[in-house]
Amino acid sequence: MSEPDRPAPVAPEELGFERIVYEKAPPRATITLNRPEILNAFDFKMLREIARACEDASWDDSIRVVVVTGAGRAFCVGANLREWADGYLGKPNEYWKWFGAFKDMHDRLREIGKPTVARINGIAVGGGNELQMACDLAVMVDDAFIRHVGPEHGSVPAGGATQWLTIMVGDRRAREIVLMCEEIPAVKAAEWGLVNWAVPAAELDAKVDEVVESLARKLPQTTRYAKQHLNFWRDLAWHQTINHARDWLALSMATDEPKAAIERFLERK
Repeated sequence: MSEPDRPAPVAPEELGFERIVYEKAPPRATITLNRPEILNAFDFKMLREIARACEDASWDDSIRVVVVTGAGRAFCVGANLREWADGYLGKPNEYWKWFGAFKDMHDRLREIGKPTVARINGIAVGGGNELQMACDLAVMVDDAFIRHVGPEHGSVPAGGATQWLTIMVGDRRAREIVLMCEEIPAVKAAEWGLVNWAVPAAELDAKVDEVVESLARKLPQTTRYAKQHLNFWRDLAWHQTINHARDWLALSMATDEPKAAIERFLERK
């Protein structure tokens, strides 16, 4: 599709997405990560498609709220380590490009100018937790968990977790999540403030609908500016660290530690 002459939204089918399902039913747009066979792990194409969907939703004045969710039994488990092994281990320049797409996706989502709701339908691991943290509000099924595993796989979770966990749950709990690499059940995540609500699976859609309907009734211009102010601490932490993290993580792909850790992980699979 050629670039538009002005920032005009289009019908979702015109965008030709392959890794996500993008739907618009005003006042809601829904972005569904659609690689259930690998638990909605990111690859480069998915990151680009999420960013483009966020751009379109930001341009569409009929859309008041954006919901982000996953297909199948997982919300998102972060990066696809098989793709990393094949395309990025030992190739810092290639990883640097991949992380640029990850950063752009986050920026487009965080700066969308409209309330965003994570509908966490299953586990959220690594970059999947960072994706839900980038949303304004989160509703999670109560039988799932959140987990970070970077220190076990040779990748510092500096794509949102190290920047935002301390803001959301406090310093000690942030260190527990990042350094211990243990599962945080949904109910505990809600108690800690990592998500807003943990609900039974049968109630997930009703709760998301309730949140969307409440947000959609708010004045869009006023809400956009309120969100801009609420983003201050997240943006400050992000912009102070993210490009440094991009370079460091890229260079680390040339070292032995991530190579050995990812190879062990893939062998177990």
